[in-house]
Amino acid sequence: MPFHIGLLLFPDITQLDMTGPYEVFIKFPDAKVHLVWKTREPVTAGGGMQIVPNMTFAECPQLDLICVPGGAGVNSLMNDVETLDFIRRQAKGARYVTSVCTGALVLGAAGLLKGKRAATHWMSREMLASFGATHVTERVVVHGNVVTGGGVTAGIDFALVVAAEAFGRDVAEAIQLGIEYHPHPPFTAGSPESAAPDLVAKVRAGAAKRQAERQAAVDAAAARLR
Repeated sequence: MPFHIGLLLFPDITQLDMTGPYEVFIKFPDAKVHLVWKTREPVTAGGGMQIVPNMTFAECPQLDLICVPGGAGVNSLMNDVETLDFIRRQAKGARYVTSVCTGALVLGAAGLLKGKRAATHWMSREMLASFGATHVTERVVVHGNVVTGGGVTAGIDFALVVAAEAFGRDVAEAIQLGIEYHPHPPFTAGSPESAAPDLVAKVRAGAAKRQAERQAAVDAAAARLR
């Protein structure tokens, strides 16, 4: 039987949050990978890339795996009733409910992270508590059928973890080797734990406006869940 995977698209998505795991998902046995949004009109990702959905919410079959990527667009998505309803409906029948980066906040806004451990982007870690979740500083966190990846590049890691869970380690390792996923970053600045404190402060200051807007969206979404 086909293994139906749905990757949520939305305006201002971080494309690597989606395309990283996509590269792994399309290699799952019998995979049917859907790029899902409200319409089939192209979606503009952060930076201007155009991505074309191949499935609307109304057309989408029951998914075995639903994945919510992150990006600046999650700020509005957290209070988008149509999208949250779609995610909740799919989550009821999905084997795996997943996210990458700040996509975890959307799962939280849908009420799917209460009592769960989860990962998200380091600048949004504290926001998970508003949805009853506990942040874990790991690249991939598995709590029941909920699998969350940390920052942008953790999307590949989490997809390989799901591959092993669903199809066995041999399948996951074969996919990893096929895409030659063997990262060796040139610098150690990939997390606030390893980056220089002045760099962390600089990056956080540069994102202050977006993060304030995100906090306001989190507060509104959390209020709706109460």
